[in-house]
Amino acid sequence: MVKVLTTVIVSAGALAVAAWIFDGIRITGEDDTERVVTLLVVAAIFGAINAFIAPVVKLLSLPFIILTLGLALIVINACMLLLATWIAEQVDLGFVVDGFWTAVGGAIIVSLVTAALNLVLGAD
Repeated sequence: MVKVLTTVIVSAGALAVAAWIFDGIRITGEDDTERVVTLLVVAAIFGAINAFIAPVVKLLSLPFIILTLGLALIVINACMLLLATWIAEQVDLGFVVDGFWTAVGGAIIVSLVTAALNLVLGAD
């Protein structure tokens, strides 16, 4: 349970950094508390997508990933971020990613920040 909570908090922090860097990624809400709750829920959604859907997509895309020397993983991560955005919109959360290229940049930032935070926190 602690590991899941740590993962959600780290992902929320990474999504917040991506929203801070890119104008096309927005977290909306009435106040800071609502925006933090939105970030935590979107991070949980993103984590569930990365736990269940992303491995299947990566397995099915393996030849293309090998052919592109792993660069296709950036596109897959961007698509997972767009899927999380779509789900967030369906449940009326204030999280928006404007377009594919913003999602690519956001996916890169989320990956880098998540790796850095996991390194600092000593998480696996």
